[in-house]
Amino acid sequence: MSRLFVAVWLPPALTGRLRTLDRPARPGLRWTTEDQWHVTLRFLGETAPDLDLMGVLAAAAGGSDAVTATLGPRPTALGDRVWVLPVDGLDGLAAGVLEATRERVPVTGRRRFRGHVTLARARRPGSLAGLPPAEVGGAWTVDTITLVCSHLHPDGARYEIIGTWPLRKEDRVGGQGG
Repeated sequence: MSRLFVAVWLPPALTGRLRTLDRPARPGLRWTTEDQWHVTLRFLGETAPDLDLMGVLAAAAGGSDAVTATLGPRPTALGDRVWVLPVDGLDGLAAGVLEATRERVPVTGRRRFRGHVTLARARRPGSLAGLPPAEVGGAWTVDTITLVCSHLHPDGARYEIIGTWPLRKEDRVGGQGG
């Protein structure tokens, strides 16, 4: 079993913008690194990355159109321990992934999808107070989904890409699939 999630990644132009954000050193606060900047569509938890799961994700991707995601405009707290940059435009894609994987990984509880890129995690409440609210944002076309395995380490998670699937393209010529 592996700790898995389905994600989309930011394009290089937007990761370049995130690199420019002020990241003040602060006790009890750990900033995420560039290789961790993604939007989780669905956390699957301890699940085997087998052919059945890969087939489900391939079918979900093939049944979804590419979408436009919008990052920003400014970081905000998600609870009292996570500093995030909101991402809009992925609700439908996340719902499709949830529905496709529901049989394989049952839904426990019902949390509303809130697209975001995690910028920092606090080890204790109050560590996020006064963080710089700099504006950063942009839009990009999301045309793939990725299955990722998360390996937990004391200095932060490390990610291993298990598989990537293209989304069906919206721009079809003459109404034919391509």
